[in-house]
Amino acid sequence: MIKAIIVFNNHGKPRLLKFYQHYPEEEQQHIVRETFQLVSKRDDNVCNFLEGGSLIGGSDYKLIYRHYATLYFVFCVDSSESELGILDLIQVCLGSL
Repeated sequence: MIKAIIVFNNHGKPRLLKFYQHYPEEEQQHIVRETFQLVSKRDDNVCNFLEGGSLIGGSDYKLIYRHYATLYFVFCVDSSESELGILDLIQVCLGSL
């Protein structure tokens, strides 16, 4: 199940936020900041999957992301989702833009 979709630019400014569970606004901002810190420091040639840790729902959740041009597309999903399926979903979303 998808918990959140976060799109932000290279500077960490959110362009799209969609949380499928209620979080207070302060918590949402914290999640975006921490996600940006985790994702933006990774090289382009490393795996696109990260353990969610304490960000959203604990270690049962994963962050799956793609970096296109100046935008990062990040999906937070639980362990029942396929990582490659989510990467394909990101590609489909980009194709529709």
